[in-house]
Amino acid sequence: MADYEQNTSQGPNQGYERYNSDGTRKKEKGEKKGRFGLKLVTTVIVIAALIVLGNSMVVTKQNQFKLIRQFGRVQRIVTEAGLSFKIPFIESVDTIPKELLLYDLPASDVITSDKKTMIVDSYVLWHVTDPLKFAQTLSCSVSNAEGRIDAIVYNAMKNTISNMKQDEVIRSRDGKMTITVDEESSDVTNNDLVLSGETEQVVEITSLTEEIMAQINHVENQYGIEITVVDVKKLDLPDDNKQAVYTRMISERENIAAQYTAEGRSEAQMIENTTDKEVAIMLSDAEAKAEATVAEGEAEYMRILSAAYADPEKMDFYSFVRALDAVKAGISGDDKTIILSDDSPVAQIFNGQY
Repeated sequence: MADYEQNTSQGPNQGYERYNSDGTRKKEKGEKKGRFGLKLVTTVIVIAALIVLGNSMVVTKQNQFKLIRQFGRVQRIVTEAGLSFKIPFIESVDTIPKELLLYDLPASDVITSDKKTMIVDSYVLWHVTDPLKFAQTLSCSVSNAEGRIDAIVYNAMKNTISNMKQDEVIRSRDGKMTITVDEESSDVTNNDLVLSGETEQVVEITSLTEEIMAQINHVENQYGIEITVVDVKKLDLPDDNKQAVYTRMISERENIAAQYTAEGRSEAQMIENTTDKEVAIMLSDAEAKAEATVAEGEAEYMRILSAAYADPEKMDFYSFVRALDAVKAGISGDDKTIILSDDSPVAQIFNGQY
């Protein structure tokens, strides 16, 4: 039980003070409420100070620009990473990306100069170069920037491809082409190739992406951005045209193969005719040389005989031998009997009368 004592030291109207059983003074309800209110006010002040401090700090990352606005107007731009401050509740902050961004363009149809439809799938690498202009023209919106980039790149791509034939678009895809050229003469100008000879070489031509970049270089700084790379991921044909194109390509390849086959057969026939002609000439020359050799042999034979039987004493023997040769040539079959009359030159030779 608490004891009660009248407090007369400070006057009769002060009432009584309450003490606990251990002798300590017990706090009244009014005093408790006063101290609770003081703590509450202190807590509110601290929280408000933290809110004000947090609202006044600006943290800029390495890959960001920070635009400090006052009533919507840009006051300054923070380009370096770190901590900076602004006026709380009066100045606001906009964040603009500083790193290289990738935008994948949707696949679109384009028409070549020879009226062929192609599907082009491409992507763009870009980044912000002027944060103030980016904020003024695109409201610090990456989606707005991508919409502008889409229109710019598509128009540049359409203008580029519409001035090229389908085969030119395909062969300029990577800026290189394997060709057969003459070592003495090869010329590539504006993707038009002049060829002669039979040496394979890889030549550099203007790529499709270079042609597109040349179209957009004069407009990309209009919005405070820079397009660094435009590349084509895939070139394709519409599904309804693929079969017709494949059929045409097969027909063209078959015509080329037939042309090569006909040229090969023509060259083979020319080689065969040339070879037959050379063989005929060689055989004719050989036969002529053989006839000349035989004639020379016979002439030599007759000269030898003439020299051998030029002596009158040998004329009779020569006539006798020739008569025997004539008889031998006249005998045929199994019957070896010959009957000669007396007035026969051969009989006269045999009788020594000739």
